[in-house]
Amino acid sequence: MNPQEQWLQQKERILAWVRLGFSLAAILVIQLNPERVARFPVLSHVSLISFFLYSALILIFVGRMTVRGPEVSRLALITTSLDLLWVSVIVYSTGPSPTPFFVYYFFPVVTASFRYGIRGGLLAALVGLGLYAIIRFSRLSENVMALDIFIIRAIYLIVLAYIFGLLSEFEQRQSQKLVALYKTAADAAALEERRRITRELHDRLLQMLATLTLRLEACRRNLGAGAEETTRELRSMEEMTAHSIVEIRRFLSGKEVCSLAPGTLIETLKEDMKFLRDGLGIRVILENDPEELNLPPETERELYYVVREALMNVAKHSHASKALVWLRATGQQIRGSVEDDGIGFEAADRVTSETLGLRSMEERISNLGGQLDVESSSGKGTRLSFAIPLGA
Repeated sequence: MNPQEQWLQQKERILAWVRLGFSLAAILVIQLNPERVARFPVLSHVSLISFFLYSALILIFVGRMTVRGPEVSRLALITTSLDLLWVSVIVYSTGPSPTPFFVYYFFPVVTASFRYGIRGGLLAALVGLGLYAIIRFSRLSENVMALDIFIIRAIYLIVLAYIFGLLSEFEQRQSQKLVALYKTAADAAALEERRRITRELHDRLLQMLATLTLRLEACRRNLGAGAEETTRELRSMEEMTAHSIVEIRRFLSGKEVCSLAPGTLIETLKEDMKFLRDGLGIRVILENDPEELNLPPETERELYYVVREALMNVAKHSHASKALVWLRATGQQIRGSVEDDGIGFEAADRVTSETLGLRSMEERISNLGGQLDVESSSGKGTRLSFAIPLGA
């Protein structure tokens, strides 16, 4: 249920309580002033008691119902019509023109204004005035009302309908703006969640599958190197596959998946680089200052995924023979770069065919408050650099 539907339901409940209060007040007025019932005592009591029961039933129904647009419209039309009818019967049965129950016409007029705006309020006021005129100016009335009194009461009712209708339309416009903002916020949250899931799938699970593919290629190339080395590589891939299955299960169950223990960034990067060197023949050099990087766990985790994605791009696309990873941390920020001597690409190619991996790296760096830059040209390799602020 969105905020607009919640407000509609709350408004109907408020109106139901007000109606019940009016019905009780009408009964009390008759009980305290029995002389008011001058013409039709039985009809008066029946109309007042039935109005109370009707109000109680509406309150119970509104309290239990789940609001939907068509249901609210039907309920509003039925209750407004019944309110006008009941008030007219009460006015007719409780005596001459000075009856205090004329003010009860205010209720259906105000409710119509709240529900339908100025037009609905004015229509209810005109219908109420028509019924009141029939009661006071027809042969049904013992004492015909003075025309000036009727005109004054008509003005009261019409002005009331206009004012409350104006307020209702203003409230509806504000409510529509709030609903639009709510929808925009919900859409933005859903989009951000889809992006997060895409990043997690790409940078964790899909990267593991890509690594397995590269290792299979390396294993195929090294079949002639000896059974011992091939067996060791196959065992490593078996362990990676089992780890991937565990991560997929944790991810699908909504649990946090973390493949990097705090404080192991450099050690884990060296393991990845060892595979690139031994399995693919790419010489990777890691330079970090200081030797032991003390980074916040979130920064360390995101930085690992960025560097690993960059190294995987080197392995898959650059045809490089050498790569350099450089990390330098100060008290205020950590700067780093991944550079290779591969085939590179032109800047225009990046704009027209930006990869998911590159977008993921940019989003991870941006989420940490940093900035990612990519420099490349055809035949001259690629350099990816970043700067991430660190908390004081």
